Order: sequence, then C-alpha cells, then structure tokens
Amino acid sequence: MASISASQVKELRDKIGVGMMDAKKALVASDGDMDKAIDFLREKGIAKAEKKSGRVAAEGLADVEIHNDQAAIAEINSETDFVASNDQFIDLVKGITSQLALSAPASVDDALSLETTKGTIKDDIIETTQVTGEKITLRRFDVVKKAANEHFGAYLHMGGKIATLVVLDGADDATAKDIAMHVAAINPKYVNREQVPSEVLDHEREVLTKEAEEEGKPAKIIDKMVEGRLNKFLAEISLDDQDFVKDPDQTVAKYVASKGGKVKSFIRYEVGEGIEKKSNNFAEEVQKEMGK
Repeated sequence: MASISASQVKELRDKIGVGMMDAKKALVASDGDMDKAIDFLREKGIAKAEKKSGRVAAEGLADVEIHNDQAAIAEINSETDFVASNDQFIDLVKGITSQLALSAPASVDDALSLETTKGTIKDDIIETTQVTGEKITLRRFDVVKKAANEHFGAYLHMGGKIATLVVLDGADDATAKDIAMHVAAINPKYVNREQVPSEVLDHEREVLTKEAEEEGKPAKIIDKMVEGRLNKFLAEISLDDQDFVKDPDQTVAKYVASKGGKVKSFIRYEVGEGIEKKSNNFAEEVQKEMGK
C-alpha cells in the first residue's frame, strides 16, 4: 500500500473540496493516484446523492446567462438558503446556466450530460452535493434565441431568488432590462391580452357576472359592468397593459413603443414556486439529534 503524505491530502482537498478524512480514504483506496482518487470520490458522491434523493430541495438560485444571440434562464435548487449563498453553489449555478446558453440542450437529462471541465454537469452537481451535504438539482431551464434586431433584457432580484428574461423586438438593451425589472416586480401572466386563453376569459366573465348579479345591479347594465371589470382584469395579467413601474402614467406597451420597440416574450422564474416545502420543527430536530 502506497504511503500517503499530508501534501497529497491537501492537494486533493484543494482540487475537489472534500474533508480531510474523505480525501485520505480516497487516496488510500487508489494507492495514491490522484485521478483515481477523484473518481473514487465522485462515485462516493453519487452514493451520497442517491441517499438524499428523497429530500425536498426548494431553496436555491435562478440565473440568466447570455451568449451572443442565445440566452438561458435556469433554476438550480438546494435544501437550504444557507447553501444557496455558498460561493461554490453560486459558481455552479452560473456555470450550468452558461453551458445551457452555449449548448441549448433539449431536456434536463440532456443538460446533465453536457461536458464541463470536471466531467459533466451531473458530475459538477454531485461534487457540490458531496461538499455541501445537501441535495442539489437542476430543476428547469429555458433557452431563448433572438434575431439581430431584437434585444435581451435580464434581471436578478435578491441575487437570483427571482430571475427574468425578456426579448424586445426593436428598442435597445437598456429598455429590455427595464422591462425585465418590471416583470420581476409585477409578475404578469401573458405578454398581451391576445395571448390570454379563451377559457380563462370565459371563466372570469362568468365569475364577474355572478358578482354583479349578487350585488343587485340592474340586468341592463350588468354586461357593461362586466366588460369594464374584465378589462381591468386583463390589465392586471397582461404585461403590455400594465402600468410601467418606473412611470405609472404610461403602460408597458406605450413605454416600449416610445423607444421604438414592442415586447416579444418574457420568462420569469421564482425559486421554489410550485414546490411543497417540508415544515420542520427545529426544537424536535435538536432533541432527536441529542437522543432525547
């Protein structure tokens, strides 16, 4: 069996960021071969990641990265906000999103197979899982392409708790970023009222009609009231119709038009949306750890 020096242990720790004992065990198992030791740790990381697969990862960060005429928006989850603020996790998120913008994979599985300097995106996630001790997942992503006359706008709120990616036809980058900030703050559902599905409109019209009837309004004015309220509803969910946050005296559509453009599309990610978070009793957890 090869003799393992403290300098070898330190070198391995610096390369892959694991604990001293894990580094020493890996070197012993691989007879001091650094590359084999790294493979050993990755394999061990896979085992650790599998043990964590049942945990809920609802924290994390979203990011937007742009590469020429192609941009990616992605959400990578961790179990706690503490890990989400870790430098290695932040670097992982940016690295994954950059690779997505470059390669435009078709699915999460395809994305996990993309090559990186350390192997694949899946390998990078496994390594970070091993270091942090938390389940880490690439939850979702979108890749968007733009034409030469179009502009990307990107915005991250609270370092990536909310991420937005906007495409404007015409105008400029500064205007696109303004709209990305608006989307983060107001959370529209559609670009314009023409995109609102007919079933959504029919349902809202039915609800508004019943409300007006219950208010005892005369039948002859109910239709007019409903249409007025429906317009207000559409203005709340349609980006073009919303009052622009930086200048409420004009709508988003009018603001963008004043800059020579129109909104083509937007994507908004809010970390953890739609994930059922596990509620933990901290006192009970401490007592359990203490064996009480």
